[in-house]
Amino acid sequence: MNRGYLFIALATLFFSTMEIALKSIAGEFHPVQINFTRFLVGGLFLIPFAGRALRKHGVRLERRMLLDFAFLGFVGIVVSMSFYQFAVENANASVVAVLFSCNPVFVFVFAYLILRADIRRHHILALVLECAGALILINPLHTDISLAGIVLSALATMTFALYAVLGTNPCARYSGVVVTCGSFLFASLEMLILIALSHLGPVADFLADGPLALFANIPVLTGYTPANLFIVLYICIGVTGGGYASYFMAIESTSALTASLVFFFKPALAPILALLFLREPIPFNMVVGILLILLGSLVSLLPALTAGPSVLLERFARWKR
Repeated sequence: MNRGYLFIALATLFFSTMEIALKSIAGEFHPVQINFTRFLVGGLFLIPFAGRALRKHGVRLERRMLLDFAFLGFVGIVVSMSFYQFAVENANASVVAVLFSCNPVFVFVFAYLILRADIRRHHILALVLECAGALILINPLHTDISLAGIVLSALATMTFALYAVLGTNPCARYSGVVVTCGSFLFASLEMLILIALSHLGPVADFLADGPLALFANIPVLTGYTPANLFIVLYICIGVTGGGYASYFMAIESTSALTASLVFFFKPALAPILALLFLREPIPFNMVVGILLILLGSLVSLLPALTAGPSVLLERFARWKR
């Protein structure tokens, strides 16, 4: 069996347990604090993979590359993953997982606006199906899902899609694992600066007296106990480091297109795991919503997956030019 499919299975498992793992420690850590820890350790874990990719592509670290990493880290990690962590704390893990899997909706929009990418009929049909699935899942007329959770999930999804689109050209220049590792490490540095600022007297006082009181005096080392150490290590090394490493190794062993099957399987697997580990119910509207989202993903992927090898090679050659 092609080892790429093993990496796809590992990435799917890691990414599908992400919301469950984060939900299990919700309330024990500040959202910015756990994001800082998660992406710092995850970024350090990816350094050997990034170093190998740099050597393979014959690329050296330059100032332009570091600026790209800093900007992408701010958008995709500091902003998007902060919204994401708050969403997990305000809604069921299964709901956040499924809504976050709708990020191709926003990827298509941002790709069209920023990269002037072509949007074909199957893309539009996929968008319609995924939007319909998300609406049925939320069930706005009779929802018992936190409005804050929905809004935060949408903001996390949109900003992560923007991160993906803005990272397209850097990934083509430096490789995906290099960009991911660099953005993780720079985002960790940016979050550490924000944490330090939150402890400055005037800044802390200003934040504490307003609606942003949650961002005053953000802790760094508190909350870690022997009881939650295993789950924290799993989030940092397994979900973040291992998940992304498996995903990029799947791309290297198969293709970016085949590896994207991870995000096809996640909406189906994550709610089942949330039911098993968190006892979160799967109501009928969620089942229908998930099926529509899966159908939308299939519509989006199928034309390329069923294309002959010569077509894929032709597209790759055109992209390289």
